[in-house]
Amino acid sequence: MSDDHSQNNDSPSSKKGFFTLILNQLFHGEPKNRDDLLELIRDSEQNDLIDPDTRDMLEGVMDIAEQRVRDIMIPRSQMVTLKRNQTLEECLAVIIESAHSRFPVISEDKDHVEGILMAKDLLPFMSSESEPFSMDKVLRPAVVVPESKRVDRMLKEFRSQRYHMAIVIDEFGGVSGLVTIEDILELIVGEIEDEYDDEEDRDIRQLSRHTYTIRALTPIEDFNEVFNTHFSDEEVDTIGGLVMQGFGHLPARGESIEIDGYQFKVAMADSRRIIQVHVKIPENSPQPTLEE
Repeated sequence: MSDDHSQNNDSPSSKKGFFTLILNQLFHGEPKNRDDLLELIRDSEQNDLIDPDTRDMLEGVMDIAEQRVRDIMIPRSQMVTLKRNQTLEECLAVIIESAHSRFPVISEDKDHVEGILMAKDLLPFMSSESEPFSMDKVLRPAVVVPESKRVDRMLKEFRSQRYHMAIVIDEFGGVSGLVTIEDILELIVGEIEDEYDDEEDRDIRQLSRHTYTIRALTPIEDFNEVFNTHFSDEEVDTIGGLVMQGFGHLPARGESIEIDGYQFKVAMADSRRIIQVHVKIPENSPQPTLEE
């Protein structure tokens, strides 16, 4: 009899009861809605039950159910593409410069996506004894999703269908951008650095002669020191705060604003904060010196 009783304790209802008991002990009651749950998560951080990173991840998990693909996609203007008629050498040049692993392949323009190319598929053609390169041999089908698709469903589809990139279209069928599984994961865990990112110089990195990528949490004081600028840090402390102050609202990815001659573009953001910005400095500005 005791064995049967112990087995019954493992039933779904028993597990639910156990979880409810833990919630009651930790939070003195079950959350009734999303706002209650968010409040409990923040309270648990204040009570040292979880650390700030865990809180951010939990809030990120909840955010993906509220967001649409249009909120996190890479805008059409920022899509790095290959053309179907490009040679192997031309493809390699784009791949090396961008350091991406997947590329939409287009014909006439970005509204005509023919498929997806994975950089690794070019390896067999790089030997002197390999067969001639043809885009048709490496082109993979492109997955197309609407802007209105929920991000949590997009993540589930990425996982179940085992692909990492989708082309995003608007209500008229035009290409409005692309989304990757990494874009969604970064909503939860924050920006994902790879093994080639410079840990010592990760706050400010140069993209081109006049364009830099800046972490939103970079202190304004540090930015001023690097770029010899004089942005005030009396009301806000970080570059993300400066940009948000300039907009007067939380900007979406792809929005840009000019502040004292410096062009700031939101490169990454979620529903709560700016994560990364690109800044284009005036052409007559002295070149900043970044620490090695």
